Amino acid sequence: MKGGKSKADSRKGDSRLAVRKTKKEKKAAKDPNKPKRPPSAFFVFMEDFRKQYKEKHPNNKSVAAVGKAGGHKWKSMTEEEKAPFVVKAEKRKEEYGRTMEAYNRKLAGGGDDESDKSKSEVNDEEGSGEEQDD
Repeated sequence: MKGGKSKADSRKGDSRLAVRKTKKEKKAAKDPNKPKRPPSAFFVFMEDFRKQYKEKHPNNKSVAAVGKAGGHKWKSMTEEEKAPFVVKAEKRKEEYGRTMEAYNRKLAGGGDDESDKSKSEVNDEEGSGEEQDD
């Protein structure tokens, strides 16, 4: 087929027609107030493992060595040994769910994060402490 186009040729044509986005347009703006995702059970394990590893190997400055040793240790552990880390990770996940609900309510409510109690306290302070006799 001398004059025909292959599938690869048609894909190239489509890519030329596509509008290219800059790096700024590709990434959505991150909200600094958004809660961070909770760590997995492995990362909860690594928090403790790093401390222990640094105590045993104080001269080691390599992050990669700590990561590799932690990965090997995690793989060699049984499910029973991993269980406390899994429980901690699940608790953090539940806590994250609650904070995300509060965060989403705050966004949906228009950012009004003051409670009724704090509003009444502010109103009480404005009306009563500043009066002076002449």
